[in-house]
Amino acid sequence: MTRYQPVLLRAGEFRLDGGSMFGLIPRSVWSRQVQTDDKGRITVSHNALLLRRIDEPGAVTTGPRLIVLEVGTGDKLDDASRDLFAMDKRSITDALTEAGVSAADVGGVIVSHLHFDHAGGLTRLPRAGETPEWMGPASAFSGSRGTHGVVRTFPGAKVITQEREWDDALKNRSVMTRTYFADHLEPIRAQVKLVNSPKPFPIGVIPDRDADPALPQEVRETEVFPGVFVFLTPGHTWGQQATRFVDARGRSIVFVPDVLPTLAHLGQAYSLAYDVEPYTSMVTRRWLLREAAERGWVLVLDHEPGHPAFTARPNNKGWFDLVPADLS
Repeated sequence: MTRYQPVLLRAGEFRLDGGSMFGLIPRSVWSRQVQTDDKGRITVSHNALLLRRIDEPGAVTTGPRLIVLEVGTGDKLDDASRDLFAMDKRSITDALTEAGVSAADVGGVIVSHLHFDHAGGLTRLPRAGETPEWMGPASAFSGSRGTHGVVRTFPGAKVITQEREWDDALKNRSVMTRTYFADHLEPIRAQVKLVNSPKPFPIGVIPDRDADPALPQEVRETEVFPGVFVFLTPGHTWGQQATRFVDARGRSIVFVPDVLPTLAHLGQAYSLAYDVEPYTSMVTRRWLLREAAERGWVLVLDHEPGHPAFTARPNNKGWFDLVPADLS
């Protein structure tokens, strides 16, 4: 089994409306854990992981040496749109540079889903002397910005996403009117590798709240690079995926998408107003935490602004606690 050394990448902080981030949970409840600014927004982070392949002496190794999980919003939004989210100008390329890595050397990129704050960093604005690789509508949340030019952030990488997610993104199937943007989708078409991981439940089945997936975890995973697996975690989007790999210590590390974006979203009903199916998110969150507790996974949360890595353990209330874990 190919192993990887993970490096946490912080690709900038931003703020999202607190009520929207906690759905039907009353503010009087969630505000005990999370503070808001004067506009009712909570602080979240663009978390990502850099995976460095561990090459054992004498072993035959294949696949990319460097893989990035998640890429954040990137640098393409205008100032008015950034102000809407109190978003700083830090991007995935800044975090990679600090880790001593050029985006051009990354051979694989896996995005959990294609919303702007998870996949916008797949492309970037051209630097001085660079020629745009694509011209088209500029992503924006404050009216139309016309057209602009972009280049691919990871020109040598295969980009992994679920086929269902790619199709929904191109057709803009979302409860949000603006989250899938052409300027982070169209330029990377030739790089995309689509996968179809088995669904947790058969089509047409409405699972009970505490139902476990119909198929075991091992069957539902898809190996996309040597030793790197993705599996569906639907609810926020239908094609949302988590990523699992094994680190140098033999632990399974799972990068968790918006089914559990922060530590404050640990409760069973703590689904987002942005979810296409909040009930499905609730069901997914329970079986994901059960799998994590039983298998000893280290979970890395995609939007947690504090320490983002945890293990799960059952508690005496019939639910789970998250215990801080290290990534070294």
